Amino acid sequence: MTISRRPLLLGAVVAAGTLAATALPTSAASATGGSHSKPKPTVVLVHGAFADASSWSAVASRLQKAGYTVVPPANPLRGLTSDAAYISAILKTIDGPKVVVGHSYGGAVITQAAAGDASVKALVYVAAFVPDKGEQLGELGARFPGSQLSDALQPLPDGAGGTDLAIQTAKFHAVFTADLPAATSALLGASQRPISAAAFTDVATAAAWRDIPSWAVVAAQDRAIAPDLERFEAKRAGSHTTVVDSSHVVMISHPDLVTKVIKSAATATS
Repeated sequence: MTISRRPLLLGAVVAAGTLAATALPTSAASATGGSHSKPKPTVVLVHGAFADASSWSAVASRLQKAGYTVVPPANPLRGLTSDAAYISAILKTIDGPKVVVGHSYGGAVITQAAAGDASVKALVYVAAFVPDKGEQLGELGARFPGSQLSDALQPLPDGAGGTDLAIQTAKFHAVFTADLPAATSALLGASQRPISAAAFTDVATAAAWRDIPSWAVVAAQDRAIAPDLERFEAKRAGSHTTVVDSSHVVMISHPDLVTKVIKSAATATS
């Protein structure tokens, strides 16, 4: 079975246009919320495996309408160590306070990337991996039953002698996008971005949630990351937690709720 490596087409499916992996600024007046308000933090949206930055389209458009500057970087999906270093470098290019949001594997990336960054005022985890220092995502994901991801994965060559992983297209809807229309799921499955197998074996070297306030959205119908694992991680991190009856792609199927949580984190830490 061949998996397409074309960029994910969520921007055409979920919202008009595809987000570029650069800052999407608002006007100066709306970004500050008025001349007498504090500037709003920049919201950095980090996507997870099998996706790209356009998976945040519906949330990003809502945040922009609310006056936030949004930065949706392209997560390379080459392994936790290198991906976290890349996102950390991106964070350093953004002036002022930031709220950093991670979906799925992106949660692990921001956990390492934001560590020690005083400009990051809040972390938001959306149906995410939230490792502690010294943990591996493969081991963490196996702690609780409920995930069907490992049985749905297929290996692919990465072009450099290593192994990438993708979700079998026939299983993509059931495992990843069960509450989206079948036609939408088929398109996303066909255009998914594979992730390096190293992402599941790299060891986390830092846990930013130990020092930065966090919020978590638990997807109660998630079949990619076990909902009980998401609950455990949120409790361990002391996160402000919202539970929603959703598949793994909660930011697509419930963008209003996810936007509300991000705005709550921004407001609480401004």
